[in-house]
Order: sequence, then structure tokens, then C-alpha cells
Amino acid sequence: MSPILQSLANGSARGYGAFFGAAAGPAFESIASATGSGVSTVTFSSIPATYQSLHLRVFALNPTTGGFRIRLNADTASANYVTHDLIGDGASVTAASYVTNTAGFRLIWSSTSTTAGLPFILDLHDYASTTKNKTARWFAGHDQNAGTTDGFVSLSSGLWLNTAAVNSISVFSTAGNYLTGSTFALYGIKGA
Repeated sequence: MSPILQSLANGSARGYGAFFGAAAGPAFESIASATGSGVSTVTFSSIPATYQSLHLRVFALNPTTGGFRIRLNADTASANYVTHDLIGDGASVTAASYVTNTAGFRLIWSSTSTTAGLPFILDLHDYASTTKNKTARWFAGHDQNAGTTDGFVSLSSGLWLNTAAVNSISVFSTAGNYLTGSTFALYGIKGA
């Protein structure tokens, strides 16, 4: 890649117009990416502790009704994960909280649609700290236009009651293997 194109790509990754007079901000750096065809769990391991936050982007295709969970450091203790959701479906808004999840953050519901996909974006803050419990926030949704009737958008937050530095993140399906077309990407966010 030419230096000019690389500079433009870096500016785009930062989310700031480096060539338009905006101050440079925190940089997103790709850590790893994966596809999930034929497996029920995708794990990012050996995550370096050199970033301020982690940013996870997922587009999941699931064969049956179920859901997705995020597990940190292979921790399977349900009492360690707390989730709060605000969900809208175009007609109503609901709120829910889950103080004991099935061994992971409760992220999103799925449907039997194999084409609509279930996207979500998650940020995990202060993941490398060894003195704080970890907090996360995520935005998720489901398209109602692909033959399904359960379209929604959700804003959620989570708390992992553990002060260990996060060195692995698993995204697992509670309803079978991911289908071809599922993508997973983990980014590190540098401090300002």
C-alpha cells in the first residue's frame, strides 16, 4: 500500500479526518479476525494487554432459535456475569436485567432465519486492569425484513465480577454451529 493510501486508511480507522484538520484521536488496531462456519464457539486468545479498551464486531448467522454469549477468560461461573438490556421492536420498549447468566454475558437472541444475520458491536473497557471488575457495553439488532417477525434493536451493558486482566474472549452460540458468512473481528483501542 502506498504511504498516502496508508495514511488515509489510518485516519479512517481512527474515525477522524486527519486530512480535514481534525485532531488525531484514539486509534483502532486490528488484533484478529475469524469466520465461524461449522463451529459453535469462536475464541480470541492471547490478547495483548497494550490497549485501553477492546472493540468486538460480530455478524452471526445461526441455524435455530437460540442466543449468543460472551465469555471472558473461559470463566464459566454464572454469578460473575451481570447484563442489563433496553430493547425496542418498533412498537414497544422493554428493559431487563440478568444477574446470573448462563456462564457469560447474554448478548442477543436469534431466530430461525439463516439469512438475516445477528450483528452486534461490543466495547470492553479497562480490560487489562488487575484492580477493577470489567464493564462492557454493546449494541445489537435483528433485521425484520428477512422473513422473520422478531426484529429489534438493543442497547446493553454488562459487568464481569472479576479483577483479572482479560486475555481471552469467546463468542458462543447456545443453539448450534455458526453458518457460513458469520464473521468476527477484534480490535484494540489505544489511549489518547
